Amino acid sequence: MSGVRTYLEALMKLDEAPLKLDPGQVIFAAGDPGREMFIVRTGSVELRIGESVLETVEQGGIFGELALVDPAPRSATAVAGPDCTLVLVNADAFSDLVRRVPALALEVMKVMARRLRRSNPTE
Repeated sequence: MSGVRTYLEALMKLDEAPLKLDPGQVIFAAGDPGREMFIVRTGSVELRIGESVLETVEQGGIFGELALVDPAPRSATAVAGPDCTLVLVNADAFSDLVRRVPALALEVMKVMARRLRRSNPTE
């Protein structure tokens, strides 16, 4: 994982024009089409299903990755927190990342599995 995190951190630093968002700004809404994932460069992002916060993604974390694996509409809403800047990773860039760092695909799957478990609590 350290190599993967280092690669993502390097990618974050190379992006000379990160997306700067206002607190509370909706990045994407549940039901929207998705064609990219994001890396949180600074600040945080809340992932919400309805009014419930599923997760707060902090600096260096990823979200929106499901759109690169499955072209279905977004399953959650992403809302910017304070001091939020993002690096956008489209499908082509993601494929290139996975070719260069194959372990990235496994790390992305772990993120998706963790989020799936959180959204489907056991009874």
